[in-house]
Amino acid sequence: MVKLIRILLCSGVFSVGLLANANAALETRLGGLAVYDTDIDITWLADANYAKTSGYDADGVLSWPDAKAWAAGLSIEGVTGWRLPAADTSCTGYNCNHSEMGHLFYDELGGIAGHSVPSSSFFSNIREYLVSSDYFYWTGTEFAPDLGWIFFFDGGRQAWGLDTPHYGFAWAVHDGDVGAALVPEPEAYAMMSIGLLMLFGSRRLKQC
Repeated sequence: MVKLIRILLCSGVFSVGLLANANAALETRLGGLAVYDTDIDITWLADANYAKTSGYDADGVLSWPDAKAWAAGLSIEGVTGWRLPAADTSCTGYNCNHSEMGHLFYDELGGIAGHSVPSSSFFSNIREYLVSSDYFYWTGTEFAPDLGWIFFFDGGRQAWGLDTPHYGFAWAVHDGDVGAALVPEPEAYAMMSIGLLMLFGSRRLKQC
């Protein structure tokens, strides 16, 4: 009986840990290649300049049509359906945290308007202001023909595409949790654990 109680306690801690992890805002997916944002139900590529890292482009700086085509053609561990982040067209300047990039900068990474983006263990190669060229990240939201809304990770500013050169970086996102179909949800692990405990406990009771 003492041994059974110990098992129950250990399993309870294990289940609670899994459920707590499910409530984390950012969670690693695809073996570290992607990051799921549980707040707004989208998945980011972990590499914020994957267009360069993958060899698609020499520096990762693309026109808006090329950036959209690059994202749409991605296949990461067999997962397709990627896109550029969406913008909130009702907001310009700083603190536009209702856009997907703004939410990441301000709400998830703890960025402050006018300051560089904080470092993060989840992401790599986030491009910021370059002295020689005022580069930015494209969103997938159109501003004008062949131009999208843009976001600067140096300071967290959202803007129209026309106030900058027509080339920027691309960071792909995916709707939903790309890892959901690959691994059981933490809640499922907890339920399996409880089921096994009930089965084990009933057998022990029969032996008494």
